Amino acid sequence: MTKNLYLLLAGLLVVTMLLAACAPAATPPPKTEPPAETAAPVVKFKACQVTDMGGIDDKSFNQTAWEGIQNATTELGIEGKYLESQQQTDYPKNISAFLGEKCDLIVTVGFLLGDDTKKFAEANPDVKFSIVDFAYDPPVSNILGQVFNTDEAAFQAGYLAAGMTKTGKVGTFGGMQIPTVTIFMDGFSRGVKYYNEKHGTNVEALGWDPETQTGLFTGNFESTDDGRTMGQSLMDEGADIIMPVAGPVGLGTAAAAKERGNTSIIGVDVDWFNTAPEYADILLTSVMKNMAVTTMDAIKSVMDGTFKGGVTVGTLANNGVGLAPFHNLESTVPAELIAELEQLKADIIAGAVNIKQ
Repeated sequence: MTKNLYLLLAGLLVVTMLLAACAPAATPPPKTEPPAETAAPVVKFKACQVTDMGGIDDKSFNQTAWEGIQNATTELGIEGKYLESQQQTDYPKNISAFLGEKCDLIVTVGFLLGDDTKKFAEANPDVKFSIVDFAYDPPVSNILGQVFNTDEAAFQAGYLAAGMTKTGKVGTFGGMQIPTVTIFMDGFSRGVKYYNEKHGTNVEALGWDPETQTGLFTGNFESTDDGRTMGQSLMDEGADIIMPVAGPVGLGTAAAAKERGNTSIIGVDVDWFNTAPEYADILLTSVMKNMAVTTMDAIKSVMDGTFKGGVTVGTLANNGVGLAPFHNLESTVPAELIAELEQLKADIIAGAVNIKQ
């Protein structure tokens, strides 16, 4: 190698080394963070309703209790579910199904679910239950019973019917002879009797005798045909105002009354003006149980940790029961009778009128 070529190569090597020394340090690859864990989905509070055989759209107490759960889904953000019972053997099946779904509150509806609700509640003490139209004595620690003094409002309804009848006869009948039905009929019949005592009249209440506990029952809460037949029978006897205490069965009575004419209906459980508007023109009033409110309150108590077994009672005093407005028939009710009904309400609340005799 010639001297000049050697010097040239040596110079190039020095320049290369200097350039490498002046070059910026290589940028390390960015750190890769481990992927964040996916947040667990928020588990909603779940309220689950088991209906009796009347079904969820019975325009009565199943539907109204479900309204309370629906209100809670809107206002409290919970999840609501229901299972309908087609026959009594469905009661334990449906309760068991909801136990499997880990419902936070199981709401059972109706006197006929009393035994099954108690059995499952005692076998599952950590699960909370609320039953509509039933209470236990002694109380069960994880069941809240919702009961209603419907005889207070029905007493007013009987008084109203006695003041409005043109034939001197009014009527009532039930779906089944169970306490949650006969309490309406007791109040109605005794309200008629009280009107007679106050006014010296002799209005007859057909279909139920509260002293002997005997009267008319269809034996079910489903058949509108039975309601039609019962209504026709009472109208044939002269009743021009009828209070059916039979859930959807009563709609058959209303249909018969509308066809026959000159007969008014008193609804039960809910304001039939809203749930059965097709009968608005023959609906005098309704004896209401505000089950939507008590069911919503039961849900709130579980959510805020204040739930206790026992019983909550709806009365005239706390607006748990009451008479619905007269709506389309308001103009037919004399002002004097309306005033008497208001006074009667005050007297019942004060205990000045004994509605049990």
